[in-house]
Amino acid sequence: MPLKYKNFFSILGQWIFLGSIIGIVVGSTTNFLLETNDFLGKDVRLKRDWLIFLLPFGGIIIGYVYMNYGKVFLNHTLNDTAEANNLVIDSVHGKKEVPRRMGPIVYFGTFITVLFGGSTGREGAAVQMGGSVAAAVNKFFKVNRFDKNILIMSGISAGFGAAFGAPITGAIFGMEMAALGKLKFEALVPCLVSSFVGHYITTAAWGHKHEEFMIQNVPEISAISFLKVILMSIIFSLISVLYCQLRHGIQNFSEKISKKNHMKRAFFGGVIIVVLTLMVGSQDYNGRGLEMLEQSFKEEVPPFAFLAKLVFTAVTLGSGFVGGEAIPLFFIGATLGNTLHTFIDLPMSFLAALGLIAAFCGGANTPIAAFLLAMEMFDGKGLEYFFVACLVSYLFSGHHGLWPSQKIYEPKSRLYNIPHAETIENVEKKKKR
Repeated sequence: MPLKYKNFFSILGQWIFLGSIIGIVVGSTTNFLLETNDFLGKDVRLKRDWLIFLLPFGGIIIGYVYMNYGKVFLNHTLNDTAEANNLVIDSVHGKKEVPRRMGPIVYFGTFITVLFGGSTGREGAAVQMGGSVAAAVNKFFKVNRFDKNILIMSGISAGFGAAFGAPITGAIFGMEMAALGKLKFEALVPCLVSSFVGHYITTAAWGHKHEEFMIQNVPEISAISFLKVILMSIIFSLISVLYCQLRHGIQNFSEKISKKNHMKRAFFGGVIIVVLTLMVGSQDYNGRGLEMLEQSFKEEVPPFAFLAKLVFTAVTLGSGFVGGEAIPLFFIGATLGNTLHTFIDLPMSFLAALGLIAAFCGGANTPIAAFLLAMEMFDGKGLEYFFVACLVSYLFSGHHGLWPSQKIYEPKSRLYNIPHAETIENVEKKKKR
């Protein structure tokens, strides 16, 4: 066999092998994350309303852990696990490294946040565990520097695919999350392998059942329907921008007044969440809010539920608590779609699904992954509408996003006067100046 073919099959085999290992470990740890979150959120917190009053003290514990155990020097660079998904993105770009302790720390912080009623999701913990596992695999097998970044993407894919039961989406999300305007297709094989293995380990091996959201009716294809979908998608993209700006604004403000003391930030953030909960008079917007999210597909929900969840989540994560932002964005988009159903002649479940996908797309800046998520989550229904919705949301959300470390390789459009190879964080800073 010629040398070039030997080299090809050697690299291919290596990627399949390492991707499988990452998928097996991340699939198992993600199942632990999902099952534990369900237990803490449903079986413990919902039956004990008084636990919300312990949230500020839970914030102190989280802050203490991150301040004392979350900072690691690797290759003469400070890697702070409190940077969460931004640290994982920076490691994909080779700027920093993901410490192996990041996964256990983020799981611990997520469990405390969920137990005491912080408004958060789960994919953030799964993605960070994926990065942590990939970093451990890189070190154990002494992977070269170039392939290290590819395997970090594989860890992201495994975490996302396993967390949402969407292996195809997970494969693309791992490549699309780190940068706007560029996909590293060389990472497709390990990302695909790790995402599918992670998904099947979570579901087939461990038997986890993911939530299901059903679209009851899809409008017939027409120009009027497409115009309505475009209008709705613009609104959903703008609500995602509002969330991102508020969440980052709270983070910057809380870091400034607390002088980056994570314990103080989280304590006062917890106090604010307790006050907001008492003002609302229920705990519908604490935790993940899956009950109301599912309800938004079937019957009317409170008209301002989307705004309440937006504020609760922005305060929770902006003040230093831990968790994901995908499910809160799902909630915000779906409940907003439910509310808009009163004014727009489109089926309720379809509008809720459209809001779920479009809000996530606008916040994550991952249009391909968002479209694939719609296909996997809703069994391919309304694919024409979801394709348009993802493109519109991606364009109209501008250069904002959940993760400031995302690099802009290409601006979304020439309509935006944005320099190449900048991060979202740097673009935001230049706008303020």
